[in-house]
Amino acid sequence: MAPQTAQTRSILPDPGEPMDDAKWNRVRDNAQEATDFLKALSHEGRLMILCSLAHGEKSVTELEQMLSQRQAAVSQQLARLRQERLISARREGKQIFYSLTDDRARRIIEQVYELFCA
Repeated sequence: MAPQTAQTRSILPDPGEPMDDAKWNRVRDNAQEATDFLKALSHEGRLMILCSLAHGEKSVTELEQMLSQRQAAVSQQLARLRQERLISARREGKQIFYSLTDDRARRIIEQVYELFCA
C-alpha cells in the first residue's frame, strides 16, 4: 500500500471545515457504531472465525478444529459475534452452522488480510 502524502485525497471529513450539529451528531453516532464493530473484531479467535466464514458456512466442529480450541471457548466467541449481528446460526439436526450476515465484516477481514498477511 502506498504511503499517504499531503496530496492524497481522503474520504474523511476535514476537521478544519465547520460542521453543523446534525452532521456532528451523525459522525459521533457512527463513531460509536464503528467502535462497537471494531471491538467485536479485536480478538484473534473472532478474526479467525470471520476469516473462515468469509469463505462460506461452517459448523461449530469445523471452527473448533480450525482454532484448535474447545467448544466452550469457540462458543463464547461465536456468541459475541452473534450479539454484534456479524454472524447468524442455522441448526441442522444436532449441528449448528454459522455464516456471515454483515458484509462489512468480510470487507474488513479482507483489508486486514491484505495489510497484515499478504
